[in-house]
Formats: sequence, structure tokens, C-alpha cells
Amino acid sequence: PRPLVALLDWAARGGAPTLCSVPTQVLNEAVGAMMYHTITLTREDLEKFKALRVIVRIGSGYDNVDIKAAGELGIAVCNIPSAAVEETADSTVCHILNLYRRNTWLYQALREGTRVQSVEQIREVASGAARIRGETLGLIGFGRTGQAVAVRAKAFGFSVIFYDPYLQDGIERSLGVQRVYTLQDLLYQSDCVSLHCNLNEHNHHLINDFTIKQMRQGAFLVNAARGGLVDEKALAQALKEGRIRGAALDVHESEPFSFAQGPLKDAPNLICTPHTAWYSEQASLEMREAAATEIRRAITGRIPESLRNCVNKEFFVTSAPWSVIDQQAIHPELNGATYRYPPGIVGVAPGGLPAAMEGIIPGGIPVTHNLPTVAHPSQAPSPNQPTKHGDNREHPNEQ
Repeated sequence: PRPLVALLDWAARGGAPTLCSVPTQVLNEAVGAMMYHTITLTREDLEKFKALRVIVRIGSGYDNVDIKAAGELGIAVCNIPSAAVEETADSTVCHILNLYRRNTWLYQALREGTRVQSVEQIREVASGAARIRGETLGLIGFGRTGQAVAVRAKAFGFSVIFYDPYLQDGIERSLGVQRVYTLQDLLYQSDCVSLHCNLNEHNHHLINDFTIKQMRQGAFLVNAARGGLVDEKALAQALKEGRIRGAALDVHESEPFSFAQGPLKDAPNLICTPHTAWYSEQASLEMREAAATEIRRAITGRIPESLRNCVNKEFFVTSAPWSVIDQQAIHPELNGATYRYPPGIVGVAPGGLPAAMEGIIPGGIPVTHNLPTVAHPSQAPSPNQPTKHGDNREHPNEQ
């Protein structure tokens, strides 16, 4: 039978997706799983799966999966880091422009019937709008999306700086941006701060009351990365006090986001979108295709070695439950034995093997194939080079 691969967000249909609503068949038989950001998998959840070997997060963030527990259970976790870079960067720049030019609030003023005719009325309704050229944009995190935002922002006249302790030196020269080496320096120098980093145990609430006080008075804040990076209570207070002039958030601590509840419900000068910065028809299709391709790598290759975007390799341990399972009990298409080669076509044997080759193809399937002798130019001695047995070359001019 073909291996079962489940889309967990769909399997957990109805309301807020949870593993409790996933069918028993999926828990017992699924060897692969794909998921968006709407469902969370803890160690307790992962232990409920009986045959799961790989999880692919359809997107870049994977903070909704306990990757350490997954690795210890022998489950690879992968992501799709590049499919929606263009969309996320475009959306981020849209938020930045919106904060500077205040289009959202001008639109709301017109919808509410506000008269905008005299200079005084224009000054009042457009209060807070700022010129972009010459402003400093600070990017926290300078991966694919951060770099894409930098290129776009420079075209609008921003001076771009970034802070990324994990990135090697040199990239700033090729993109014409400036690197700073402490978060404090970035916050102090930036007129607008934009977040572009993953969420982990070290940077939860990276933007909090303490770091907000290190920002320039009246700076802007943009977050299209992960909601947990920002302490929303501290942000709401800073917006009310005017320490932050405006904020644009595509991600939130609690999703789905609602203005009716939470600390941001009364915060002024705030733009919120429902975790859609990544979305376009093209990106959605590419992400699904990339996720399916990664699942196929797991099914036809070795886990985790064959996976291109495995994020928890360091947590795999030899004592994981999968290492003690009888090889025949694991689906053959999950451990490298999916291809049934005809006789004589099992890889490439350097130098050729004239005799029958008996052994184990990865996956535990005994094989016996007769391989023809294969002549490899790289293995044959050069006419002008001695062999390992000495210089026994035949020279044409001596015959």
C-alpha cells in the first residue's frame, strides 16, 4: 500500500484545529504530515503518532512544532523557507510606506466623513506623516526576507542597517547596507524597526518595555515575522504614550487576531493584517509543491540525510524509537529502498564488479544483482602515468 501523508490542518477541520480532531487512521498510519501555522504540535501530540517520520511545515516558521521532541522521537521537521520571500518583503514595505504616508488613516477619515479641504484640516488629518528619504530602516534578522526588504527600501531612499548575530560578515558590502553588532545600536539608530527573524526560546518578546525605551522617540515598528517576538502589552502602552509613533503587525501573539480583545484593542496608530503577508496565488502553489517534494525526498531517500530543509537534524539521537524498530516493519518507501533496480543497475560500482554483488540496499532489503564490468576512465591508468605496480607503460616509439 502507498504511504499515508496527511494535511493536518485539514484533518483537524472544524474551528481551531487541534490534534484531538485528527482521525485515528491518521494518528496510526500517517508516515508523513504537512501543516500550516494554524495547528500546534507538542511532544505529547507527537507521541500520539504511531508511524510518523516527517513533518513539513508549509511556510518558513516552525515555532508551532516542538522540533527537539520530534528529533528525539525520530521525526524530521522541515520547512519551506524561500517560497514566499517576495510576497512577505512586498507586504512589509507596504506596511512601512503606510506608516510613513498614513494611507490607512486618511482612508478612514474620508469614510467617516471628515472634511479635508483647508491646509489646517489637511495638517490635522495627516498629522504624523513623514518624508521617507534619509530615514534609517533597521532590520532585525537579515535572511532571505530581510535582504529582499533592504533592496526595496533602498529604492525608496531609506538608509538601511541590520542586526543579525548569526550571519557572517560580508553580505552588507554586496547589498550596500550597514551592519551593526548589537541590538541596542540598531534600536538607537533606527527611525523604523522591522522584524525578520524566527521565533525561538532566546528571542521571545524581543521587543518589550525595556527594548522599546531604547528606540528613538516616535519610531515606527513593523512585524511580519512572528507574533511572539513582540510583547503586545508593552507595545500598546508605548503607542498610547507616543513613544512609538505607529506600528504595523501582520502576526500576533494570539491568532486569529481580533480587535475586540487583547491588549491592542484600544491602541492608537496601529495597522493589523491577519497573517497574510506571505500570501499570493503563486506563492501558495509553490509552497504546496515544495512541501510535497520534500515529503517525496523523505519517502524515497534517507531521513534526515536526504531532506533539503530539515530544521532538527541536531536533535536526532541513535536511541530514538525508530532505530530499534525492525526494518521490515517500516514502510520500504521510507528508508531508501523504494527503487527496485533491474539486474545490473544498482548504482555505479567504481572500477566495475565482474562478480555477483550481494548485500543490503539501504532499507534492509536483501539483493543479489549481477553487475557487468564497467570501465571508468577515471579509474584506468593514463598512458603517460605509471600504475601502482610500477612503470610498465608501453611506449609506441619503442615498438
